[in-house]
Amino acid sequence: MVSTFAQTLPRSTISNGRDYIVAVVDAVPITNHEVSLRAPQLREQLQQQGRPVPEGSALLQAALERLIVEKALLQHAKETGISIEDDAIDQAEQRLASQSQLSLPALHKKVQAEGSSVDALRQSLRDKLMLQRLSERNVPSRIRVTEIEVDQAIRQRQNASIDTNPDIELGHVLIAVPEKASESEVAELKVKAETALANLKRGDDLAQVAKEFSNGPERDKGGLMGLRPANRYPTLFVSATQQLNEGEVTLVRSGAGFHVLKLITKRASSVLTVTQTHPRHILLRPGGTLSQTTARAQLAEYKRQIEAGKADFAKLAREHSQDASGPEGGDLGWVSPGMFVPEFEEVMNKLQVGQIADPMVSRFGVHLIQVLERREAPISERELRDMARNSLREKKFEETYQLWAQEVRGRAYVEYRDAPQ
Repeated sequence: MVSTFAQTLPRSTISNGRDYIVAVVDAVPITNHEVSLRAPQLREQLQQQGRPVPEGSALLQAALERLIVEKALLQHAKETGISIEDDAIDQAEQRLASQSQLSLPALHKKVQAEGSSVDALRQSLRDKLMLQRLSERNVPSRIRVTEIEVDQAIRQRQNASIDTNPDIELGHVLIAVPEKASESEVAELKVKAETALANLKRGDDLAQVAKEFSNGPERDKGGLMGLRPANRYPTLFVSATQQLNEGEVTLVRSGAGFHVLKLITKRASSVLTVTQTHPRHILLRPGGTLSQTTARAQLAEYKRQIEAGKADFAKLAREHSQDASGPEGGDLGWVSPGMFVPEFEEVMNKLQVGQIADPMVSRFGVHLIQVLERREAPISERELRDMARNSLREKKFEETYQLWAQEVRGRAYVEYRDAPQ
């Protein structure tokens, strides 16, 4: 329900001068200060998405509307019993520090230097995790993909595999940009990326440039990402290099940072293949006397013992894993993309062959994952349909999420307030 106080927020309602309440959502206030903080974040997000960015009061109005939807969703999450464990926030905090290339104490110091607090940071992470869990619980069941849509997607993919899906190999130099980098920091990193680009254009060796500048995993591989079908590369990379000739370079920006890309090889391919992974894992399910913290500590100790040569992964899986794969030593067999939940697959895909990940949490419990092998394999008809269906669901997720979020917002009591005189 929307208050009759204001259907449209007056231009004077939000300003950067003072702090006061500008709206109330189900008794939860939104302050002028919150809107002022959200506006530049929204601007950057829209810029990265290539969408129009409103200016002035229009940007502040858009930021307020985002906050209203967010507060309504958070209230809905609490009403439906969603809560976030401190362990999950600890993990999110560690991931943020890693993404920012900082230690956890250094991240805390940076947050405090920016005028915020560690408690505020952890509350922000808690809210993000609550919204994520809420959407995971409510959105997927609303997405509808028909068999006709799957058939159309397969036909398009098969045509594209012949005409626009060549095998390519790219050179990659990543200049990472921390999540909360200032404008001056971003500008410095952009200059660094442009220097790497210029060095490659004048003929410098890719391996040397990658070693000198890159923050990416290809740094120690001569800057090479490997020969694979174009549809196995990020769409941004393929689009940026589509018009390049072999040996040419370009620079693009993503949420992770600046990417200097060099087209090494390009050759026609008419066979659809997929990168399959052969993983194994040990699963512990928190519950009863086993907390998530204890499960993570136990799996971390297993990892230490395995890497020290004092224990065998398969033996530990047979003895301790609470998954059906336990009797098989945790072996999950050969799997194609999309067969596991996203949080599991994201960690698995980052592992090198033989590498063991740190314990990670999924909706099923706490996992210790190791990758045994990888291979390129032709896609079976069933796998092709599953991949097409998953791709369509991913494409529909954002639209479905927005419609559902507006439904939740429509049920909330929203009261706009004028700025004090």
